Amino acid sequence: METFGSRLRAALDERGPLCVGIDPHAALLARWGLSDDVAGLERFSFTVVEALADRVAVLKPQSAFFERFGSRGIAVLESIIRQSREAGALVLLDVKRGDIGSTMAAYASAYLDPDSPLRADAITVSPYLGVGSLQPAFDMAAAHGGGVFVLALTSNPEGPEVQHARAAGGRTVAQTVIDEISQLNRGATGLGSFGLVVGATIGDTGHDLSAVNGPLLAPGLGAQGGDPAGLKLIFGESLRNVLPSYSREVLSAGPEAVALQAAADRAVAACRAVIG
Repeated sequence: METFGSRLRAALDERGPLCVGIDPHAALLARWGLSDDVAGLERFSFTVVEALADRVAVLKPQSAFFERFGSRGIAVLESIIRQSREAGALVLLDVKRGDIGSTMAAYASAYLDPDSPLRADAITVSPYLGVGSLQPAFDMAAAHGGGVFVLALTSNPEGPEVQHARAAGGRTVAQTVIDEISQLNRGATGLGSFGLVVGATIGDTGHDLSAVNGPLLAPGLGAQGGDPAGLKLIFGESLRNVLPSYSREVLSAGPEAVALQAAADRAVAACRAVIG
């Protein structure tokens, strides 16, 4: 069984360092001239997948924008996950789940079990009930070649209040999360399958990412203010493991497929110039 880390490294090497978010919020649907309903959601999502799934390394649907339409929205999400993977893109489902015990196990089964219609290549999770509470997701990912990205250092202004707080021993909460995920990747050949979410606009926070040996998702590039040149300051010697993520910068170029492709190509070129 090929690990998620191995598949991601191959995709980045072949297609370039780029993750494109699929965030069909109301304002973006309106920008495309689409209605804020399931029909608009479907047209938007399928257009993005048809334009990009055979050329970018990773597509990242934000689950909440599909969930808001109920079961019909979830059906669209199921469809684009399947179509994206069939076209060769890895799917990182942005769900940011975090719970304990059987509930966390159910989340893991929903998104990482091969028998689930929502099965993705990887998911995002929140560690703030304790990193250990996420063990069912780690176990499910390891068993089926999936990946897990754990929130560590986010770009929202409220984040540092929790993430930069000092835990016992003097480490920040974020560094504790970073170190625990680093342990999960120990011994991995090549790129590990357990990653972190580190915002592309946080600057130099003094946190040490050098031992992670896993993928580092960097959301916030483009319209959200992040610039590829700033990735060097944040990630240092771990730069090669960064998965840069763009959303509005690429999506706002639509609805024409050729314009979406051109925007994605520009993003890849900008990131390659920094990451290599």
